[in-house]
Amino acid sequence: MKELGVVYDISIPLGGGAIDWPGLPRYSRELVSEITSGGAPQVSKLTLVCHVGTHVDTPAHFIANGKNLDEYPVDKWILPAQVVSIEDKEAIRSSDLKQLDIRPSEAVLFQTDNSRSGRCASGVFSEEFVYISPDAADFSINKKVSLAGIDYGGVDRFGDDSFPIHHKLLGSGILLLESISLRNVPTGRYLLFYL
Repeated sequence: MKELGVVYDISIPLGGGAIDWPGLPRYSRELVSEITSGGAPQVSKLTLVCHVGTHVDTPAHFIANGKNLDEYPVDKWILPAQVVSIEDKEAIRSSDLKQLDIRPSEAVLFQTDNSRSGRCASGVFSEEFVYISPDAADFSINKKVSLAGIDYGGVDRFGDDSFPIHHKLLGSGILLLESISLRNVPTGRYLLFYL
């Protein structure tokens, strides 16, 4: 069996640094049965929304009759990916992407100040996060990427309740991987498993 190279876990643990989105129920875990109290097996009760911690947005999140998670074949969740570094501390812009060799059907994971500052895994919501600009969304659509990953809980600028980036990308069939941490991941190409 071929040995894997370096493996990076880019997920943000629930109950650790995961950020709860304002207005949505908070994540909680309650032990129902504990081994240390004579219970066997240990069992937990989880309370959460599907938009907490590292998660995938499918078209059904914003597009009427859009595809949901269970409508994708399992091989959709394993694909080539490119981690790209974005220095702009406000937004990801097409000008940041034009010099990159972005290939059709690959995932593009945006490493921004959200990761570098630790904001993405701080456990504290901030309105000042790096988001995807409309022109970067259009660029991604034109490049035919299959997934856009961002190191915060949303791709739209905070306060824009029309959610134009969600609509553009999901409406074009581009999945969104939100709330990832790329702080310790070098830029470059990878094989992404996001099961």
